[in-house]
Amino acid sequence: MRLAAPIAFNNHRIIYIHMDILDSIPLTYGYPGLFLVSFLSSTVLPVFSETFVVLLITKNFNIYYVVLVASVGNFLGACTSYYIGFAGRMHNVQKYFRVSDSQLKRAERWFKKYGSWSLLFTWLPVVGDALPIMAGIMELRFTIFSILVFTGKFLRYATLAYMITAGKGLL
Repeated sequence: MRLAAPIAFNNHRIIYIHMDILDSIPLTYGYPGLFLVSFLSSTVLPVFSETFVVLLITKNFNIYYVVLVASVGNFLGACTSYYIGFAGRMHNVQKYFRVSDSQLKRAERWFKKYGSWSLLFTWLPVVGDALPIMAGIMELRFTIFSILVFTGKFLRYATLAYMITAGKGLL
């Protein structure tokens, strides 16, 4: 019997999933599953796309496709958050996505301190979820938002892929 692995936080508790199930996910869902998980993890839902990236790479999926699919999915999830902020539906953000006032205030402080460059760090836990929303609220030009957010997401997944392949001895 294989051990259970932590997958995501849910109300400050870790949800565990049986390793046999975890092993079957990449083979069953592949790139579409990666896209969906990456998209959802870029919103404020407690999903870790990194786990899926690691699994796909260790199952010998094409590393370049994995990085690209994860980056695009994660970017489009951030675009959704940007739109919610831009459209001014804060009551929906706080009600359905559970972004607290403190997260939004923290994101606003980041924006005031680092400007739009803070969007390179939308992948960070806690503050990263609220940064795209704050960019939308502040009506940051979508072109600037897109360049910075996609660059940050891509570099994160490329770095993760590099670390995995170096660990597997593929480099």
